[in-house]
Amino acid sequence: MTTYNELAGFRVNYVSTDPTLNSGNEGQVWYNSTTGKLRSLVQIKSWAAGGNMGTARELLGSAGTQTAGLAFGGMTTYPTNSNATEEYNGSTWTAGGNMGTTRRQLSGAGLQTAGLGFGGFTTVRVGNTEEYDGSAWTAGGTMGTAKTAMGSAGIQTAALAFGGKTPATSSTSEEYDGSTWTAGGSLGTARYALAGAGTQTAGLGFGGYTGTANSNATEEYNGTSWTASGNINTARYALAGAGTQTLGLAFGGNTGAVSAATELYDGSSWTTSTSLTTARKDLGGCGTLQAGLGFGGTATAVTAATEEFTSSIDVTTAAAWASGGNMGTARDSLDGCGTQTAGLAFAGIASYPTRSSATEEYDGSAWTAGGNLNTATATAAGTGTQTAGLKFGGSIGAGAMNNTEEYDGSTWTNGGNLATAVFGSAGIGLQTAGLSAGGYSTTYTNISQEYDGSTWTSGGNMNTARGYLAGAGIQTVGLAFGGYDGTVRVANTEEYDGSAWTAGGSMNTARGQLAGAGTQTLGLAFGGESTANTAATEEYNGSSWSNTTSMSTARRTLAGAGTQTAGLAFGGNTTAVTAATEEYTGAVTAAAASILTTS
Repeated sequence: MTTYNELAGFRVNYVSTDPTLNSGNEGQVWYNSTTGKLRSLVQIKSWAAGGNMGTARELLGSAGTQTAGLAFGGMTTYPTNSNATEEYNGSTWTAGGNMGTTRRQLSGAGLQTAGLGFGGFTTVRVGNTEEYDGSAWTAGGTMGTAKTAMGSAGIQTAALAFGGKTPATSSTSEEYDGSTWTAGGSLGTARYALAGAGTQTAGLGFGGYTGTANSNATEEYNGTSWTASGNINTARYALAGAGTQTLGLAFGGNTGAVSAATELYDGSSWTTSTSLTTARKDLGGCGTLQAGLGFGGTATAVTAATEEFTSSIDVTTAAAWASGGNMGTARDSLDGCGTQTAGLAFAGIASYPTRSSATEEYDGSAWTAGGNLNTATATAAGTGTQTAGLKFGGSIGAGAMNNTEEYDGSTWTNGGNLATAVFGSAGIGLQTAGLSAGGYSTTYTNISQEYDGSTWTSGGNMNTARGYLAGAGIQTVGLAFGGYDGTVRVANTEEYDGSAWTAGGSMNTARGQLAGAGTQTLGLAFGGESTANTAATEEYNGSSWSNTTSMSTARRTLAGAGTQTAGLAFGGNTTAVTAATEEYTGAVTAAAASILTTS
C-alpha cells in the first residue's frame, strides 16, 4: 500500500519551540504549537551598498572576492583610459599599484594578491597580459590574439579567456598556465561583451552580443570544449559575472537600456533574483553566488558605486541609534567610560566657563547621581568601568592639569599625577592599566603616558601630535583617532602595541572633539566637529573605517562608552549644551525563519 510519505514526502514537524537555525534547516517547514505559526527557513538574497571606488570608471578588469576585490584599468571619461588599480577590503577601496599598460575593455581573473589582467584597448586592441602580486604588476605572456570585451574565468596560473572582438566577433578561447597562452575550444555562439565565471576546467560563459543581437546563450567549458546549457532569462551584453560553473551569478548589463537584472545559475538553469540597486552596464564583478561584488560601470553616467550581493539564510538587522534617558545635568566637554548598560559620565561644562565635578551613572535607561569629583574640570580624559573608573588631566581655566582620580562606584579618590599635564587627550584602557594619548599641554602633543594604578610613566610617542581626539581599546592594544593638530581636523588613526604607535586606516570624516568606543579591531567613532558639528558614525575593523548609521543629533565635545555593537553617546554641544543620550546597536546578522501562515 502506498503511504503518505511516499506520495508527498515527509510530514511537517510539530514542535513546541523553533529549532536552532542554521544552513541545515534550509527549506525545512515546521509548525510551532506554542506560537501557532507555520514557519520555514528560506534563503535571503539581496544587494547592499558598499564603499565607493576612488575612481569612477567603466569597461574595467576585475578579480578577487567580496572582501578582497580587485579593480584595474578601464575608462573614466571617453576616450580617457585608466591604469589605476584599487583593492577592496569588504568596506573600503584603496589604491594599489598601477598597471603597466593603460587600457579599457580588458578582462581579469584570479585573486587580489594573485590577479591577472589581459587584452583590452589602448588606441588599438592588445594582447598584453599582466600579473598582480598584491602591490605591483609585472608582464606575463602575450595572448595569441589581441582582443577586447572577452569573457574570463580562473586564476592567475590557470586562466581562461573566451569570445570577444578582434575586431570581428570571436568564438575562440585561450588558456593561460602562468606564463603562456594556448588555444582552447571554441564557443558554440560567437559573441563579445559576455560574462564568465568558474575555472579553467569548469568555466561558464553567458550573455553577450553576437554582432547583430543580444545573446541569452549560456555555455559550459570542461577544459576542452564548450556545451550549451540553459539560457539566461534576460538577453543582454556588457554584464558582469561571479561564482562557479554550478553556482553562477549574472548581474547588470545592457538590453537596449542599462539593466539591474540579477540571475542565479544552478548548473542547468537560471532564476531571476533581487535586482541591483543601480542599473548599469560595463561594470566589474567578482566573488561567489553567496557573496558577490559589483562595481563601477555606467548608469546615467560613469559611476564609482559598489554593491555587495548576499545569498544566505541570514537576515541582517541594520545598525541604528536610539534615544536613551537624558542626563540629569546638560553639559559639554565632559568625559565618560563603561558600557551601554553601565555607563559613567563626569566633569564638563554646564554653563561656560564654570567647570563641573558632577558624576552620573547610567543603567541602560536612566542616569542617577554618583559621587562628585574632588576637582571640577573639563576636557579631561576617562577610561575604565562604572565601578572602576579613571579620570585624568583636563583644564580648570586656560592651563592643563595633571590631576588623576579613581572611582569605586560611589566615591572618587586622588591617584598619581600625570607626568605631563594635558587636556583633550584620548583615554584608553582600565583603571589599573590606563593610557593617555596626545592632547594639549603647552602645545598640541604626541606624547603617551601609561598608568599602572598608582604611577604614570612615558609611553611611545604618537606619529601625529594632536588634541581633542578619541580612543578605544586597552593599554597594550590601543586605538587613537581623529583630533585637531592646531591647524586642521585630522582623520589619522594610530594603533598602539604597548610600546609603539603605527598608522592605521584613515577615517572617512576628519574631525575633532569626537567620541569613541570599542577595541582596536572593533572600534566605533561618532559625533565631533568637522567643518560643522557632525552626526557621522564610523566602524573600524582593524585596518579601515566604514560609514554606518549617523546619530540622531549632530554634536561635538560629547562623551562615549561601550562597544562597537553596543555604544553609548551622551552630552555635548549641538548649538547649546545638551543632556541627550543615544544608544548604538551595530548591525546584527542571524538566521531568521519566515512565517508561512497562522492557525
